[in-house]
Parts: sequence; C-alpha cells; structure tokens
Amino acid sequence: MRPKLELLTGMQIGQIFDEAFQLLLKPGVKVQYPEARQLLAEAGANVDETTDVVRIPEKLVRAALQTVPTQFFLHDRRGNPAVQYGGEAVHFDPGSSAVHILDPDTGEHHPSETKDLARLVKVAEMLPQYDAQSTAVVCNEVAKEIGDLYRLYVVLMLSEKPIVTGAFSNKNLQAMFDMLAIYAGGRDALAAKPMAVFDVCPSPPLIWSAFGAGNLIQLARAGVPAEIISMPLAGAGSPVTLLGSLVQHTAECLSGIAIHQLARPGAPIVWGGAPAIFDMKKGGTPMGAIETAMLDAGYAQVGKSLGMPTHGYLCATDAKLVDAQAGLESGMTALVGGLAGINMISGAGMIDFLACHSPEKLVIDAEIIGMVKRMLEGMKVLTDPYATGFYDNINFKADFLKQKLTRDLFPKEQYLPSPVIDRDSMRGWQNSGAKDTFQRAKARADELVGKYQRPESARAHETELAGMVSSLAREAGMDTLPELI
Repeated sequence: MRPKLELLTGMQIGQIFDEAFQLLLKPGVKVQYPEARQLLAEAGANVDETTDVVRIPEKLVRAALQTVPTQFFLHDRRGNPAVQYGGEAVHFDPGSSAVHILDPDTGEHHPSETKDLARLVKVAEMLPQYDAQSTAVVCNEVAKEIGDLYRLYVVLMLSEKPIVTGAFSNKNLQAMFDMLAIYAGGRDALAAKPMAVFDVCPSPPLIWSAFGAGNLIQLARAGVPAEIISMPLAGAGSPVTLLGSLVQHTAECLSGIAIHQLARPGAPIVWGGAPAIFDMKKGGTPMGAIETAMLDAGYAQVGKSLGMPTHGYLCATDAKLVDAQAGLESGMTALVGGLAGINMISGAGMIDFLACHSPEKLVIDAEIIGMVKRMLEGMKVLTDPYATGFYDNINFKADFLKQKLTRDLFPKEQYLPSPVIDRDSMRGWQNSGAKDTFQRAKARADELVGKYQRPESARAHETELAGMVSSLAREAGMDTLPELI
C-alpha cells in the first residue's frame, strides 16, 4: 500500500470550490490582457473594460475544466516519455530562476552566470533522482532582453532530460518554442511530444497580468504544456489562514484554466504553485516552513479532486548556507510533497528563499529525493510468505547475512545512498578525512562534473540552435555568447 497524505476533508474541498467561485464573481479577477478579456467575454463572462475586472461564472469554468487533459507526458531529447504529469506519479527537478549562486569555498552569494548554470545542469544530468532539468538560475552577464531564452539554450545544449522553464515576457515565448522545435522536429511534433513545461504566474491577489495571460494563450495555441504557479502569500498577499489562501489559490488557478482552455480546448495545463506564509517576525517568505508545505499539499489535493496534473515548490530552504536547517527544511517539505502525490516537485538545490542555488545542495537533495521515492514504494512484497522461509536451518543463529536471499533482495528493499550520506563507523569516518556533509557533497559535485559527457542527443542540432540564439543575442546588443562548455 502506497503511503498517502491528505489534509482536507471532502466537505472542506467542496467549500473551497464554493468560495473560489464566489471570488470569481465578487470581486472578480483583474485580467490585464485584452485578448484574454475578449475570450472570456465571448464565453459569457462580465467584463468591465474601464477596470479590466472580469466576473467569471461557474458554468464557464466548469466547461473549461471538462476539456483539460488529466494526464500528459514530457519527453526526453530522444523522444521517450520521461515524466508523467497526472495520477500519483511523483517527479523532482531543481528549483528555478535563482539570481545567485553559493560559493562553496567562501559561503558568499554571487550573481549567477553561465558557468554556474552549466555546472548545475551537469550535476542534475548525472543524478538519476532528477527526472527533469530546470532553467535553474538567471545568467546575469547576459542581456536581460534574452535572459529567458538564453537559460533554455544552455539546458538544451547540455542535457537530454525534459525541462521545466518559463518566459520573462510575451516577446520571447515564440522563439523558445522554435528552439525546442529544432530538437522535436517541428512545432507539430513538439505539441505531440512536448519536451518542456512552462511556468506561468498570476499576481496575487486575483490578477492575471498582460504577461501572464499572454503566456497562457500562446502556450495553449502552441500545444506546449503550461504550469500555473499561483503564489498566495498567507498574511500579506492572501488571507492569513491556510484555508483562506487555498481559496485564493483555487480561484487564481480556475481563472487561468478558463483563459487557457478558451484559447485552445484540450491543451495541457498543470495545477501548480509556489505559495508561502508571510513571516510576521522578519517579513520574509519562508519556503521551508511546515505551513508552506501544508499549503502545497492542500492545493494539490484540491487539484487532484478535479483530476488535474499537479506541481509544487518544495525541497528548498530559507537557510543561507547548506547547513542543518537546510537539511531539516528540505527533507521535511520534500517528504510532504511526495506523500501528497504531487507530480512535479521543484525547489531542490535552492537556499535563501529561492534566491540562491547550490550544486552541493543539489547533490544532498538527491539523497533526500531517493529516500522520498523509497518511502513512496511502501512495504514491498518481495517474498511470500513474508518471513517464515528465512528461518529454514537458521538454528537460532543470527546468520541471515549468509543467505543468498538476503544478497538478492537487499538492493530491492533498501535505498542505497551515495557517499554523501555517512554511515561509516567513527574510525572509518576519521580515516576518510572526517569530512562533514557539505564537504562530501562538494567532492561529489566535482566528481559528477568531471565524469559528465554531453549527450549525443544534445549535440544533434547544436549548430542550428547556437546560430538562432547568437542572432537573437546580437539583436539584444551582444556580439558573442558566453563560453558554455
């Protein structure tokens, strides 16, 4: 039996929907993109063009929900389905869009650059715990006009895994589709076998900006999966109660789905988010708080009640270093997300309220993910009867280690961590240099980068891709692209 976490009763879920539909009518949703307002108006919503406020009736939303796919797959560069969105599948990818990188030698946070993104991608590519890549950091030395598509370029050049990404504007989204289509074999092939999902964020409370709504429409019409990242901030950008924030999250997702499905019924979309509580002592947005994890588990349960694919932002920390706090917060929230059955869990590798990334933490978080995935496998039935066969000829001696069955079954029963996790004796640990977890993770990251080799599938169209991005970079005032390899 697979272990499962559910925080809401059926009655609570029903009330969340009831109140969310009330919010869609009063106060309504501010939609700042004219084409989105037009789609909603034509479908029966009440639109006030002087305020951009749209009042969306429940009937309209229910019709949109009927056309949402309950499942889709992201494909790797070879065209194989690699990530399942929908059902109880649980996958992990590194967190996205950090602006700093942790210096493992000094502990300082520096603005992230191309070399840092390349290192993160290489580490994640080498670790099987990560089912997908992400556009993990902003490359601060690159012109802001192409910052979003450049991150995707780096990942496409170095990885063959599916990608969780996103645009920073409406302008570059079509170019990003074209970049992916190079490897997919065209736009139609990309829609048939998508390789990436794009995060799209409403602005709390209850606002779809021109950027967000425009992204939803473009993604729907291209058939490229969209991932709604609703970000209620409990106590500041949304009601202070967790249930109240879940209502706002639900209203923002429902309104986004309506816009998206009106643009193209049947296009794939994900019920996701990155909520947090507002820390009343420090004024921060703690992603490692247990209440933040509860928000994720709660909204995932709401989305699952509709049969929607789900996403969450967990396995991150608010600590500034990769320390005991980082392990505590990342481990607890990753486990909550896994037990909640969230299809894609983003956030691994991130510290400092998602502002900073660390390859070393990415390595440690891979061990957390391995343990979470083992938990989700539950109690395996590897023998029947369960135990009595082990006792043949045991003669009251603790000799189970000698049994062939023990040797055959322990790799199937146990998650076997890398040397990042210390399970040695005191003497063995001392003889190995008495290194702490971070030191072992740094050595492991160096080892993985040293062994990394570019996948052949990433090399296949590199000349065409580099030519496209170089041309776009020149339009943004950059003569050459940064060194990548």
